[in-house]
Amino acid sequence: MKNIAILVPESAVAEGVTGPRYLFTTANQFLQAAGKKALFNVQLVGSQKEVRVQDGFYSISTDVLLENAGQANLVIVPPVFGDMENSITLNEAALPWIAHQYKNGAEVASLCVGAFLLASTGLLDGKKCSTHWAYYNEFKERFPEVEVVDGGVITEENGIYSSGGANSLWNLLLYILEKYTDRETAILASKYFAIDIDRESQSAFMMFTGQKGHNDEEVKKAQEYIEENYQEKITVDELAEMVAVSRRSFERRFKQATNNTVIQYHQRVKVEAAKRSFESTRKNITEVMFDAGYTDTKAFRNVFKKITGLTPVEYRNKYNKNI
Repeated sequence: MKNIAILVPESAVAEGVTGPRYLFTTANQFLQAAGKKALFNVQLVGSQKEVRVQDGFYSISTDVLLENAGQANLVIVPPVFGDMENSITLNEAALPWIAHQYKNGAEVASLCVGAFLLASTGLLDGKKCSTHWAYYNEFKERFPEVEVVDGGVITEENGIYSSGGANSLWNLLLYILEKYTDRETAILASKYFAIDIDRESQSAFMMFTGQKGHNDEEVKKAQEYIEENYQEKITVDELAEMVAVSRRSFERRFKQATNNTVIQYHQRVKVEAAKRSFESTRKNITEVMFDAGYTDTKAFRNVFKKITGLTPVEYRNKYNKNI
């Protein structure tokens, strides 16, 4: 029997608690229907018997309090709702419990922005982690010792798992289910819950927001210039001269402010323009490529796939409902 402890944090996202419980209890039913024994003992664990979740709109009853919870085989840390700093403060009592469970043999899985709670335990230091793409910058600033895997839906390292944004939590749950049972059970669950079992990246869902949450005005000026002239050939020297900063200093400041090199930023702006064109027009691949400032089909395809995880054709077919 696998003991699965689902933490119920204060201000949890409700689905991040109910979803894992539903999945593993349903897996027990699949196993029993196949003439096998139920494998999972699932408990909701919290600091109180009734925990307010989803910014206080709902409450969830826990099965056992933190101090009374036994040793788990797997601890699931759901995503939290609202301000991350406040959520970490609200759930400080659970952090040593998570660390204690892991040090005593439990595996630990964070779902989406549950990574903020897991990282606050120190267990992710020096390890890779995935979280929701919209929180990358905040996560990197708060936990610089953790390596954020851009676009990754699932990470696994030394018995610690993490998932990317939103519904990606289901992909991680299926991944763990298959690891604990077999492929057949995981496929049954994927069909039952209508989940794409082998999706590997959330990059296609990332919306490039310009990364302007910094105070470097010269870098912002360069960003705006790139965004307004992305179809043109733009050099680092040209940008550095425009903002009156030495090239070496400009490159360093740009990377520090945006987490991208100038070339990477320019590529991402061009790919974002191409994505929007694929989503909303009937233009063919070549037309979109030229509109985005590319003239080499192979280079466009390689950059587009590196950033989105999909080829231009795959992206257009997936996200344009008018073709």
